[in-house]
Amino acid sequence: MQQITENRKAYHNYFISDETEAGIILEGSEVKGIRSGHMSISESFVTIKNGECFLHNAYIRPYEKTASFKPEPLRTRKLLLHKSEILRLQKKLEAKGFTIVPLKVYINKKNIVKIKIGLGKGKKLYDKRETLKQKTIQRDLQRYTKF
Repeated sequence: MQQITENRKAYHNYFISDETEAGIILEGSEVKGIRSGHMSISESFVTIKNGECFLHNAYIRPYEKTASFKPEPLRTRKLLLHKSEILRLQKKLEAKGFTIVPLKVYINKKNIVKIKIGLGKGKKLYDKRETLKQKTIQRDLQRYTKF
């Protein structure tokens, strides 16, 4: 597995409860742009419309050496999930405060671009502070146990 990009803000801003792997429908030169590492999912989000999942605001820089067709960098891309997975996510989305967040993009062993999405519930400011506090405590403990 070759990791392309990761959404670090997602774990800071959301409690991630359920993770799912999905495929992405891409156009020709987008795959080369992703392989060269020019993708960002930090501001992106996932919606479900008419029983289909869509990835919005994911930036893929156009591949420079493409001669003819260059797709739009911020276009909406369809995600490939089984119908049962979409229905499961849609049921959980109906609960208050949940959203689907893209977590990371990677290339699997079969050279296919995959995206890991997670079901997140937004953190309040005091939750974010508590998480940072716990991380610093863990880091300090690891430092002291080294010696």
